[in-house]
Amino acid sequence: MEITAVRDKDGFEALTDEWNALVGRAATDTPFLRHEYLCAWWDTLGGGEWPHGDLWVLLGKEGDSLQAAAPLFMTAHENRASLMLLGSYEISDYLDLVAPAENLAPFVETLFDWLQGEGAPAWQALDLYNIPEASPTLQLVQAAALRRGWHVTRERLQPCPVVRLAGDWDAYLARLKKKQRHELRRKMRRAADSGHSVTWRIVGPGEDILAHTETFMGLMAYDEVKAGFLTSVMRSAMRRFILAAFENGWLQLVFLDVDGEPAAALLNFDYHNRIWVYNSGLNPKYLFLSPGWVLLGYLVQWAIEHGRSEIDFMRGDEDYKYRLGGETTHIYRLTVLKA
Repeated sequence: MEITAVRDKDGFEALTDEWNALVGRAATDTPFLRHEYLCAWWDTLGGGEWPHGDLWVLLGKEGDSLQAAAPLFMTAHENRASLMLLGSYEISDYLDLVAPAENLAPFVETLFDWLQGEGAPAWQALDLYNIPEASPTLQLVQAAALRRGWHVTRERLQPCPVVRLAGDWDAYLARLKKKQRHELRRKMRRAADSGHSVTWRIVGPGEDILAHTETFMGLMAYDEVKAGFLTSVMRSAMRRFILAAFENGWLQLVFLDVDGEPAAALLNFDYHNRIWVYNSGLNPKYLFLSPGWVLLGYLVQWAIEHGRSEIDFMRGDEDYKYRLGGETTHIYRLTVLKA
């Protein structure tokens, strides 16, 4: 396997089809590794998270065949010249090297040899955030670094609760704690019997996704913390990757309407038989109807009825994720420093 470096946006954008085909075979296959997502992220460097960066997408090839990839960029992080994964790290919940499991070990060895060579940038740290706990990258990178006498640290980051779905709606409810089961049923029933028109909808093909995106961000901005997060650059970034997900068929943007007005919304990804819950918005005017809970209840019902295997709440230990049956998984950070 040989390493080829892609240094410019045009070169990276030209990889669309073979990149996504590689992601589809990779040990870690998440929406955040899709080509359209990473290109959208790079356009604004994560919504302004990074003031500057140099692209270093490293491809592992055998002849003309793409076998593996390290989607990296160089930036200053913690007073070091650091190679980091595209998507790092605040707005991309799961990141990783991109390779089938059988290609990862040879790719990591080839990659580390290349990083010691003359063609590599003058890096001080290889800093890999948000690696899922099930990824073989964790062990392979750690072992390869230690063999070279490099220093490596492994840090457990946030929990990522996942709800496993099996059976029907009643079977799901039966797995919840009794208190939570009754509470979810009560809130959904109360909304239905409130005398208000309470409906939910998934934004579908042919709809004005940009208008719906603005509505969603408007609901987000009712929350003071999220309003601060939604800078003009971050809004631009969200528009880009929401549009990219919509155009490529894995966006799930859902709204709960009360008397025709959006009361709550979820920005999800419907990808590989799993619902990935990414962000949410809520109009406090309708808190008396618990619209966030009601929308989550409808979402779980829909996911079960449509054969989805899991709902992944991704990063964060918010209580509601566990009250809905979430089981804890974690993401990790690997930091490799040259001796």
